[in-house]
Amino acid sequence: MKISALFAASVLTVSAFADVELPKDATPVLAAMRAELDHSLAALKSQPTPPYFLSYEITETRRTAVSSSFGALVSSNESTSRSLDIDLRVGSPALDNTHAIRGAGGFGGGGNTGGGSASIPVEDSPDAIRSTLWYQTDRRYKSAVEQLTRVKANVQVKVEEEDKSADFAAEPAQSHAEKPVAFTVDRRALEEKVRRYTAPFAAHPRIYSATASISLGVETRWYVNSEGTLLQTSQPTCRISVNATTKADDGMDLPRFQTYFAFRPEQLPSDEAILADVKQIIADLAALRTAPLVDPYTGPAILSGRAAGVFFHEVFGHRIEGHRQKRAEEGQTFKKMLGQKLLPETFTVYCDPTIPKYGPVELGGHYLYDNQGVKGRRVPLIDHGVFSGFLMARIPIDGFPASNGHGRKAVGSSVVSRQSNLIVEAAKPISHAALKAELLKLVAEQKKPYGLLFDDIEGGFALTGRSQPNAFNVQPILVYRIYADGREELVRGADFIGTPLSAFSKIVAADDAPGVFNGVCGAESGWVPVSAVSPALLLSQVEVQKKEKSQERLPLLPAPGAKSE
Repeated sequence: MKISALFAASVLTVSAFADVELPKDATPVLAAMRAELDHSLAALKSQPTPPYFLSYEITETRRTAVSSSFGALVSSNESTSRSLDIDLRVGSPALDNTHAIRGAGGFGGGGNTGGGSASIPVEDSPDAIRSTLWYQTDRRYKSAVEQLTRVKANVQVKVEEEDKSADFAAEPAQSHAEKPVAFTVDRRALEEKVRRYTAPFAAHPRIYSATASISLGVETRWYVNSEGTLLQTSQPTCRISVNATTKADDGMDLPRFQTYFAFRPEQLPSDEAILADVKQIIADLAALRTAPLVDPYTGPAILSGRAAGVFFHEVFGHRIEGHRQKRAEEGQTFKKMLGQKLLPETFTVYCDPTIPKYGPVELGGHYLYDNQGVKGRRVPLIDHGVFSGFLMARIPIDGFPASNGHGRKAVGSSVVSRQSNLIVEAAKPISHAALKAELLKLVAEQKKPYGLLFDDIEGGFALTGRSQPNAFNVQPILVYRIYADGREELVRGADFIGTPLSAFSKIVAADDAPGVFNGVCGAESGWVPVSAVSPALLLSQVEVQKKEKSQERLPLLPAPGAKSE
């Protein structure tokens, strides 16, 4: 193996792993990473600005993915890839190259190590793996030294920072290795499944897109760092998605979808169950086309469990991610509210990545160790209505000097604090029928013509910065007006909007049937799998605005070979 001039004169004088044995079931990948990390630390120790921390993370993704449209196969592929992420820090934990450069714009700051990912050989060849690690470490080191110079200059010319906590927190070494999960898939059987899932849509000419996809895979991660941590984890995931879209006469696009998540293929729903959902999607789309357009509204509403989970994820979860409390650009909604009451005392909220399922439903936000080698753990967030803490990566903030296992990222991104399994529980739930009765009481008290039920949802987003309204938008796809006599009327085109403190103050009750939302969340550290669990919630007041609407007319040509609906 070639050694650059930078490394050639050095000898192994430093070891992060003195007296540390490789864990049982460790593969040659972990051994190669350990050896090269020791080599890099020893070589760079003699530099004027040596690293004080170095970590390698290799992520292997083995995946089989198939998709179809209107009963015909669209794509079918199998892939295996490995990617390397490096966190190399120079300076000191108090001030290092990842420190936010204020005034630079963009996401930046709070753990921004930069550099992206690099491809790693998919074969367990120690020499090939070490060669890539060696070269990429050299690149990242040079970049880190340059960045530290910019950081120090920025600190000198900007105003004093409000939060003077360090840039990095030390953590105890961890050692854990799982055997890589075996991965064999009958791709032809999956192709037949997705064909079956979308074939029924072909008989409906007013459905303009209809797709189904199945993705089965295993993500194996190897992580080593200069503190002596050695980790090897392997997690299978299985996702099915069925999506269809129609259009109302006024041009509004109307989506409907169903997703399914499990850790093993045998835990996914049966074909019969999925086809029953397809039948319901077709019926829902037909009803949505003729449903009246929603009017702007303020008044009481019920959020189903899934909708309430997304509501908490957007309104609360993003605002209690620790790194946002350091950034001057962030709204920091809850930063000064520790110990204050946010919800009725019957409510408890926590994040817990160690829970693989809630009741019978598996949770996509489950993991054992985060992307900084810290063991996942339960984090209390609201205890009997009182705000109690933040989600933390290894980026300290005032009053929270250590990680609590929520440093997460996608491949190629820099770690920040992120949500995992966000769980809302109510100590005194009532039945859904009783929740609906309470809604109608509020409708009468407020002299409203109806209340709303947000029954299903496609997602949402939150604006957490100071340069724009600190607001949220939860995007329901099935919304009903509930009238005083109990009658329900489907409406379309509603967006549930608001600001976090106002919305939280309107929560008054919860039902006894928690719902689960499994999805992926995008933020500055990329897309990561998350889950949100919540009972249905009654809010005394919500605000609804009209959804953005396409101006495109319906198709001028009739669908080929289809009978009119």
